[in-house]
Amino acid sequence: MKKKDRIPGDYNIFGNLEEIIERMFESIDMDEMKSKPFIYGFSLTQRPGEEPDIQEFGNIHPSSHGFEIGERKPIIDVFESEDEVHVIAEMPGVDKEDIKLDATETSLDISAKTENIEYSEKVKLPVSVRTNSAKASYKNGVLDVTLKRVNLKKDRTSIKVE
Repeated sequence: MKKKDRIPGDYNIFGNLEEIIERMFESIDMDEMKSKPFIYGFSLTQRPGEEPDIQEFGNIHPSSHGFEIGERKPIIDVFESEDEVHVIAEMPGVDKEDIKLDATETSLDISAKTENIEYSEKVKLPVSVRTNSAKASYKNGVLDVTLKRVNLKKDRTSIKVE
């Protein structure tokens, strides 16, 4: 189908996926591949009226000589409600003691390191949060972090014009 014949919402989200995968396997050191597990995937989210949001995850990353096996990026979802922001990350294979979280008003850094697995990701939060309100739990490989939104409601005052 030619580009001009496309209908709205008809996106080629995969591009040249076969070519990318072929280049990836050509550039990875096979000895390293045998010694370390490798994971690569993507999650696709599409909300009505918006472009698709494609997020990569895994531990295969582009480098100057092609691709290399490194830290694993966890699958992360961010949900916001009227009062809170929830960050959910799939991080199988680690204990809660291995997880390190650092929050700012606008981002959350997630990392974990064990002998066999290493995760690292910086999550940009959709709204400002109060870092001192953070609560986190980890169960069955899923990390759940809840942060309270900064209340931006201000007192309204009428001003008399003189």
